[in-house]
Amino acid sequence: MEHVNPQGAAHVKVLAFDVFGTVVDWHKSIMREVQSMKLDVDGDQFALAWRAGYMPAIRKVMYGELDWTLIDDLHRMILDALLETFQVTHLKEEEKRKLNGVWHRLDPWADSVEGLTRLKSRYTICTMSNGNIGLLANMAKNARLPWDCILSAEIFRKYKPDPATYLGVAKVFGVEPGEVMMVAAHQDDLAHARACGLKTAYVERPLEYGPSQQKDVSPHPDNTVHSRNLVELAAALNC
Repeated sequence: MEHVNPQGAAHVKVLAFDVFGTVVDWHKSIMREVQSMKLDVDGDQFALAWRAGYMPAIRKVMYGELDWTLIDDLHRMILDALLETFQVTHLKEEEKRKLNGVWHRLDPWADSVEGLTRLKSRYTICTMSNGNIGLLANMAKNARLPWDCILSAEIFRKYKPDPATYLGVAKVFGVEPGEVMMVAAHQDDLAHARACGLKTAYVERPLEYGPSQQKDVSPHPDNTVHSRNLVELAAALNC
């Protein structure tokens, strides 16, 4: 189920990717880690709750309630609160650090490496994620993600959806905003990118929140491309 506006994609030079949920499967990866550590909690609910704390934590930084804070540290703040909520009291500090590091070890979706490799043959491909640079680099190494460049909110000291992030990609590569295409599995991310003049590609990830959660993956008419996965996106962009 591929929808593409060929004219809209004609001048694109750089593909900038959201990562969590779009390129890697955070839900399944976190569930597996929780189960392997025998935390005696519902892994599905724990993963969902950890992710649910993400935007509220980012908003605290955006609104000045917290100074600039890396995602690794925000994840740890959320985790510490979750361990209390789920009444997990036996973990030592080293085990908490290991668990928090799961975000560095997230598995790619089955199509991600092939799709990115094909897209890289024609375009410059980079991350544009709220994840910090160290996290994204470790993840890329672990999952064999073939980025040309890792761009992060950390570079701009602004979190998406601040325009500085989307426009920052164009600035880094010396291109016009319309020569950058944001690729994401989240329509709100793409809407903010479009407002900055970027082209947009939506990738369906119906299982992002696990099999128990329904996710609406309907096409949005304003996106330049709509594809089921990254291999289909590569085909749509003639890679």
